Amino acid sequence: MTTMMPREKLVKFGPAHLTDEELLRILIGSGNKQVSAHDIARQVLKLLKEKGSSVTYGELSSIKGMGAAKTSEVVALFELGRRYLMPAESPVISCTDDAVAQLGAIRDKKQEHFVLLTLDGANRLISNTTIFQGTLNQSLVHPREIFAKALEDRAASIIVAHNHPSGTAQPSAEDLETTAKLKEAGELLGIKVLEHIIVTKFDHLSI
Repeated sequence: MTTMMPREKLVKFGPAHLTDEELLRILIGSGNKQVSAHDIARQVLKLLKEKGSSVTYGELSSIKGMGAAKTSEVVALFELGRRYLMPAESPVISCTDDAVAQLGAIRDKKQEHFVLLTLDGANRLISNTTIFQGTLNQSLVHPREIFAKALEDRAASIIVAHNHPSGTAQPSAEDLETTAKLKEAGELLGIKVLEHIIVTKFDHLSI
């Protein structure tokens, strides 16, 4: 299978589907004989993670392959982003505990609630949506409804979760089957299913 280039991926799936490094590769364009665009992007990303919004022209231009014109373009774009495009900071979901922190509203519900967390290419939360409300014992889940929302959000990956009103976090046979079906559908659509989390009032378990 041919690997899709970042620019092609952006056109087809939207910017949220790209990783931070892929977005930087689009900004950087091509590399040169000494250093590739991939290597330049990795160094710029490392600097951004260290310095954040305080990164300077001098720091960027010190990276091999970042000439004056390229550095100026990147710095100007970052500044425009700070002025006009910076939203309230979205939480990064980097582990199960981060995801569970978004599920407090369903922990003590008396019916099963099936929740979808959609994430962008940097694992930042895009949306937290209750997709289904079931009975005390069962929640009917179809991949169509799950991935319709994921595609609407242009998500790079998703986490699904539901509560067990019974108080036990152990997965049922239906839970395991649902997880397998969602992962299979995600592979076909190019949207990773990172986890299926079961929560109770005092406990949680990641399938």
